[in-house]
Amino acid sequence: MRGMADIPTQTHHFASFDGTELAWHEMGEGRPVVLIHGYFSTAFVNWIRYGHAEKIAAEGFRVIMPDLRGHGESAKPHDAASYPPDVLMRDGLALIERLGLTDYDLGGYSLGGRTTARMLANGATPGKVVIAGMGLRGLTDTQGRGTYFRRVLGNLGSFERGTPEWLTEAFLKTTGGDPEALLRILDTFVDTPLDQVAAIAQPVAVISGIEDQDNGPAHELSDLLPNGRLIEIPGNHMSAVTRRELGQSIADFLVA
Repeated sequence: MRGMADIPTQTHHFASFDGTELAWHEMGEGRPVVLIHGYFSTAFVNWIRYGHAEKIAAEGFRVIMPDLRGHGESAKPHDAASYPPDVLMRDGLALIERLGLTDYDLGGYSLGGRTTARMLANGATPGKVVIAGMGLRGLTDTQGRGTYFRRVLGNLGSFERGTPEWLTEAFLKTTGGDPEALLRILDTFVDTPLDQVAAIAQPVAVISGIEDQDNGPAHELSDLLPNGRLIEIPGNHMSAVTRRELGQSIADFLVA
């Protein structure tokens, strides 16, 4: 294991399938693992800030962390044409093609987990899979959470302090999110049919905060998957991302 302080991060950009400029960040060397962040978040906030990428890289992995379209250092266009259904899936596959990855692992948190599932349903062939912060209902009924986020983005500044909506808006401010671009992202959500989820044959770590019910119970997903394994960590949907157990669980799963 390398010392974590010795692992620098590099940022790169590429043109996705439709010419939109997207960013990705890399840390470490070795077997590639692509990790996709959640909605409103960024690669830095989700994977780097709390040391998760360092833990994984220290185990001998090349950690590849894209900023989703409309997020982070990637382009944030406001036109509807830039946000067709499944565009995040297509961006993910474009990055894998750009990097020439054939033997790699793939995972994500929340929207990143959903994007991972969409990529698997559309031809991605990773060795191992991580779906974190996501339950079965969040994959098969994407508009459930989409309705919640539309309400938040459509009523910014109106929520009572301490409510879930207020906390979501506070997170948006923390990440410097672009509300108009993020609203467009909701138009891209595509449900994954139950039979397609059940057909995911790879070993899958379903990692969830023990208090996280935002996308339905995580065990419903792990129970359905033929090679699914539920890993519970402390926290709810928002706080689990900050816990060291998230990065440690991913690292342990990938090296096993």
